[in-house]
Amino acid sequence: MTTNLLPDTRVTLEDLIAASNRVGAVIESVRGTMLAPNARKMPPSFSTNQVATICGLEKAQMDYRVKKGDLPVGTMESGHRRKFSLEDTRIWAQAERSKFMRPENAEAVTISVANFKGGVTKTTTAVTLAQGLSLRGHKVLVIDTDPQGSMTTLFGLLPDVDVTDEQTILSLCFGSEVSIDYAIMPTYWSGIDIVPANLALYSAEFALPSRQKSEGSFEFWNVLNNGIDAARTRYDVIILDTSPSLSYLTINALLASDGLIMPLPPSTLDFTSSGQFWNLFNDLTANLVTNRGKTKSFDFVDVLLARVDANDSSSSVVREWITAGYASMVLPVEIPKTSLTASASAEFGTVYDTDPATINVRTYRRAYDAYERVVELVEGQINTAWKRQIGEHHGA
Repeated sequence: MTTNLLPDTRVTLEDLIAASNRVGAVIESVRGTMLAPNARKMPPSFSTNQVATICGLEKAQMDYRVKKGDLPVGTMESGHRRKFSLEDTRIWAQAERSKFMRPENAEAVTISVANFKGGVTKTTTAVTLAQGLSLRGHKVLVIDTDPQGSMTTLFGLLPDVDVTDEQTILSLCFGSEVSIDYAIMPTYWSGIDIVPANLALYSAEFALPSRQKSEGSFEFWNVLNNGIDAARTRYDVIILDTSPSLSYLTINALLASDGLIMPLPPSTLDFTSSGQFWNLFNDLTANLVTNRGKTKSFDFVDVLLARVDANDSSSSVVREWITAGYASMVLPVEIPKTSLTASASAEFGTVYDTDPATINVRTYRRAYDAYERVVELVEGQINTAWKRQIGEHHGA
């Protein structure tokens, strides 16, 4: 007699360890295949038209500046096509977009990307925003506060292979370091530095409450805020990726931030979960901030509709709920659910890492244009925050 039941197989701890080791080996092998021949992420290059678009120049203006020779002229490739490196593109952006750069007396604007749930494109949003802002000439620091290290992975580092505990914010949480500077490292992407993460960060969930009990004046929620003080003067934007929970580290990230972005797919479960997130956040801030006679405000809080399927009729109803609930916080742009975003993540990348020649043009433009609009909107909010900073300094 045949049966469709699974075999009765007991699983020991040793079996789980062996499985974990196999998974790690597969991931490292996949990375090597995806990123061949270098086995490390390489920055993209840009055409003359792409650089002109980033800088807001017409083709004739771009050609004139190239002939003038006071900015990088790129390299000529086959077919007489001119290509610019990422670093050269950023130099162009800084020169042609000077009015958007950080004013002398302003500090970095810190932004957390947060949500209660996983799978809502939180990390992709954080990384894409960092890349888009750097392409516009800004110097960006990204900090991965999620022990799973998804942001770290998208920057080409395997958390449990390439990252030591000392390279994460863990030393900051234990108190052996007071500034984040010790953990900052460059990435493959010019203009973006990173503080990576690995699984050891879970220890922070024990270290921070332990210090709160044993150190009289200690404020666990201000560890990261104090730790990035020095970095605020060296970077234009600091972007924090958070875990899908209101952990001690997520609370640190939110309270260290000037702006918050919540990616939110238009589904019933995601919408109700977002309400729970803010209810719990409000309760926590009341206990940690308001009840202590202090206050906390944000320069902006954005709700970004993500993974929007235009063919899903039910999502249009939920979009109406989201707009009714979050009102002006909802950004006037939607990130479409496309094959590009899925394939880019599978290859340890984002839309900015994708070569347009390797994918359907319409699919590419839908995703690329949406993320470009998000970056444009957030850059505007960052500029407003800088003006507010300068106004406050002058009024002090």
